Amino acid sequence: MFLEAEFWVAVGFFVFVGLLIYLGVHKTVTKALDSRAERIKADLEEARRLKEEAAQLLAEYQRKRGQAESEAEGIIAGARAEAERLAAEVKIRMEEFVARRTKMAEAKIAQAEAQAAADVRAAAADAAVAAAEKILRQQAQGAVAGELITRGIEDVRKKLN
Repeated sequence: MFLEAEFWVAVGFFVFVGLLIYLGVHKTVTKALDSRAERIKADLEEARRLKEEAAQLLAEYQRKRGQAESEAEGIIAGARAEAERLAAEVKIRMEEFVARRTKMAEAKIAQAEAQAAADVRAAAADAAVAAAEKILRQQAQGAVAGELITRGIEDVRKKLN
């Protein structure tokens, strides 16, 4: 039994384990494992905290995005309303402009009609005067007739014009 290799391997193993226990290696290994466990626990706690912060930031950004979208919709609605108001205002101004231009054109037409009527009256008066002068010259003779004709023509011209 003392000569067998397995016996001496077992004795060496127990001596080695005893020496490890005597030197307190198990305490060092336990401390190392405990510190590693605490470090892992702290890392997990930090990861959980970071995850919660990320979730809060995500919720905040989603809320801000929603506000920005609603604000953008409000701006777009306001711009549409402003465009519609401006279009209505431009339409009213155009209608007023067309009405003014129509009135001006009608006034010019009326003025042209009045001028044409005055021109026709003047032409008729000139023709009447010329005809009267011709008739009176043929019927009246002498210096008195000439004076009467001249005075009559002037009177007719004054009354007709």
